[in-house]
Amino acid sequence: MNLFLATTNAGKLRDFAAAGLDNVVLEALPNLKELPVPEENEDTFAGNATIKAVAYSRHAPGLIVLADDSGLEVDALDGQPGVRSARYAADAAFSVTGVADSDALNNLLLLERLHGIPEGRRTGRYRCVLAAARNGELLLTADGTVEGTILEAPRGTGGFGYDPLFFVPEYSQTMAELDPVIKIAINHRGRALAQLLNGPFRLGS
Repeated sequence: MNLFLATTNAGKLRDFAAAGLDNVVLEALPNLKELPVPEENEDTFAGNATIKAVAYSRHAPGLIVLADDSGLEVDALDGQPGVRSARYAADAAFSVTGVADSDALNNLLLLERLHGIPEGRRTGRYRCVLAAARNGELLLTADGTVEGTILEAPRGTGGFGYDPLFFVPEYSQTMAELDPVIKIAINHRGRALAQLLNGPFRLGS
């Protein structure tokens, strides 16, 4: 089965491609950068993933197009940053002198908003919802999560996004410290893809 990913995010492409599911070929959607970008105006991961998958599939007749929406949900912040994870600092007009990288600013804002919150209440999860569409029609959605806690300072240099702050207790490491093989095995994107392909309402069944 050939599936086409509607993302230009290198980190996401690596995560999905590395899932290594049998009999599935994952490719980047051709000419994605030339296609109109749909507005992600839903307040759920499923809503935004569906918008993208359906919109991009209209430009790729006959192909099964996958799109995801993913982010970090922090319990002490009532699920924030959630669907706004990639734009967390920008939404708040948050800035720090000498810091221009959006991931770094998002992490700094998260730390600021969790200041004083004790370790036991810094729980959260990475969530990914993956939508599959063909010819402008939604086929299926799937959800994948990985639970963790938010540290008070970043650790590790791997990964992207909130990975340096996201601590996975069973491995005693952050997502940015984990061996890539282990990270792929527990990754929320890989879990969403596995559910999409192997769940009770799996794609292609």
